[in-house]
Amino acid sequence: MTKLFLSISFFSLALFASAQQEQMYTQFMFNKLAYNPGYAGNFVSPTLTAIYRNQWMGLEGAPKAMSLSYTQPLISNRVGIGGNITRQSIGINTNMTFDVAYAYRIHLKRGTLAVGLQASMRNIRQNWADSRIIVIDQNDPGIPTDPKSKFVPNFGTGVYYSAYTERWYAGIALPRIVSNSIDFSEFGDVLSREVQHINAMGGIKFEATDELDITPQVLLRYAVGAPFDADVNMSALLYSKFYGGLTYRLGGDTNFVGESVDVALGFQAIDKLFFCFSYDIGLTRLRRHNNGSIEATVRWWFNPPDDVVPVKPARPF
Repeated sequence: MTKLFLSISFFSLALFASAQQEQMYTQFMFNKLAYNPGYAGNFVSPTLTAIYRNQWMGLEGAPKAMSLSYTQPLISNRVGIGGNITRQSIGINTNMTFDVAYAYRIHLKRGTLAVGLQASMRNIRQNWADSRIIVIDQNDPGIPTDPKSKFVPNFGTGVYYSAYTERWYAGIALPRIVSNSIDFSEFGDVLSREVQHINAMGGIKFEATDELDITPQVLLRYAVGAPFDADVNMSALLYSKFYGGLTYRLGGDTNFVGESVDVALGFQAIDKLFFCFSYDIGLTRLRRHNNGSIEATVRWWFNPPDDVVPVKPARPF
C-alpha cells in the first residue's frame, strides 16, 4: 500500500504540473458555477450547494474534493453574484481555492445572456512530512523534508445563455487565465505552472409527458497540454421530485472505451431541499485497484420558485 501511495503522490505532482488541474464533478449540472462564472445569479432563488467527491475509493492517496458554493440574482435579475470554496486533495497535495464571481445579465428577446468575471485565490500545499513517505537518502537536497505552501491569485471569465422558456442553455468559460508558477523551487527555471482550462456546456429539456422531463446535456473540458475530455449526460425528472441520471465520461487508457459510466439518483425532499448521490464505474485499467468513485450533492433553495411543486415541470437549469 505504501508503494501505491507513493505512486499516487508522484503521479499527482506530474498531473498537477501538466494536465487537468481543475476539479471534475460527475454532478456538474448542479454545480455550474464551478465551471463558468457567467452562471452566477442564473436561477431565481439564492442557492447554496454542497458537494463531496471521493474518487477511486480504496486507493490510498486518491483524489478527494469538497465544495461549497452560493449564488443569487440581484437588481431585478440584471446582476448575479456567487462564490465557491473548494478543497482538493491527492497524495501529499492539498489545494484550497476561493472564487468570487460577478455576472452582468443582458435580457434579450428570447433569453438572457450573462457575462461573468471571476477572481480567485488558491493555496497550494504539499506535505513532505507525511509519515507515509519513506526517504531513502536523507541527504538528498532535491527532496523536501518540510511542508511547502504558497498562494496563487488568478482571474477568469465566461459567458452563459439561458432561454426564457428554461428549455435550453449553453455556456463557455476560461476560469483561470494567468499561467502562474506553482513551483516551490527557490532557484532555477519554472517547471510547473497553472494551465488554462476551457469549459463549455449545454443542455436542452424535453417534456416527455406532463410528469416527466428528459434533459440531455454535455460538459466539454480542455486543458492546455492535456487530452480533450467530456461528460455526456442524460437525466430524467419525474413529478419534479425524483431525479435519475446516466453519464458517460470520455478519456481513459483502454482503446477509447472511456473513463467511466456514472449513475445518479436524486430526490427533492421538500421545496427547498434536494439530495443527489452518484456512483462512477471505472473503465480504465485503474479499476483493478479501486472500488469506483462516489459523489454526493445537497442543494438548498432559500426562496424556491412557485413552480417547484410535484405537479408542474421543474426548472433544472
